[in-house]
Amino acid sequence: MVKRLISCNSSEVLQMNGTQLKQSIKASEGRTVLSENVVLHETGDGITTSEVAAAFGADLILLNLFDVNHPKILGLYPGEDNLATAKEHTDGKIIHDLQRLVGRPIGVNLEPVDLDAKMAEDRFTLPEGRTASLASIKKAQELGFNFICLTGNPGSGVSNKKIAEKVKLVKENFSGLVIAGKMHGAGVDEPVVDLEAVQSFIDAGADVILVPAVGTVPEFDSEDLRQVVKLAHQNGALVMSTIGTSQEGSGPNFIEQTAIRNKICGVDIQHIGDAAWGIQSPFENIYPLSKAIRGERHTISRMSRSINR
Repeated sequence: MVKRLISCNSSEVLQMNGTQLKQSIKASEGRTVLSENVVLHETGDGITTSEVAAAFGADLILLNLFDVNHPKILGLYPGEDNLATAKEHTDGKIIHDLQRLVGRPIGVNLEPVDLDAKMAEDRFTLPEGRTASLASIKKAQELGFNFICLTGNPGSGVSNKKIAEKVKLVKENFSGLVIAGKMHGAGVDEPVVDLEAVQSFIDAGADVILVPAVGTVPEFDSEDLRQVVKLAHQNGALVMSTIGTSQEGSGPNFIEQTAIRNKICGVDIQHIGDAAWGIQSPFENIYPLSKAIRGERHTISRMSRSINR
């Protein structure tokens, strides 16, 4: 067995494989915080957005807009604090260097683009290194990521059908945790969540089912979330609720209310997105989420625990 994630030291959690990390999250009983951050935001202070997220209590770090073929993380290396100075680091150390600095499991968004999907808005074309191709999945394994999140950014054209297809591919070629689902429409004209899609993710081997947090997308309420949680838990999967609709910048009152509503519904991980970065202090989004779902004791412990332990 493994120690629950909320009590783990960095040296313990970074040694876990995907199965162990999943069990560690499950043992934390709904008190796990995942922060998603854009790696190409200009930090301005010579640090990464991931370091800031870890400092304010994130247990897991998810990198958005990271291209596995052209690896860049602003603020990770001296002198690379803006896009003009950022270099590609292809020596395979970039993710290990970030893990060393933040002491947290690191994941990456890979997007299962569906070129045949009926779009509800203009499509945004992604570079190959951000899509869920076989080559990108294998590259994520080589880089040392702890988990892959199969989801879609706005306008990317990611469909639930393609997510299910790619879950199987990831499970065959990646040793870490696999998260699958949509935070919002991702530009596709289809329901963001339905039980048939959830079952397809589970059947394909997803470890964690990703759903919008209640209160973030229209017509997805507490009863809908409870049904997803029940289905996932009955089949051995976990559930992650996500605030990925720019409401991560809606202030602590919204975040606290949303956190409690989704914890009542039984989710295992609570995600907070990246849209507030650069315009709102992490203290006003990650911290109240953390405090609401696990109390001040565990919040302070995660913020204070040295990554050298």
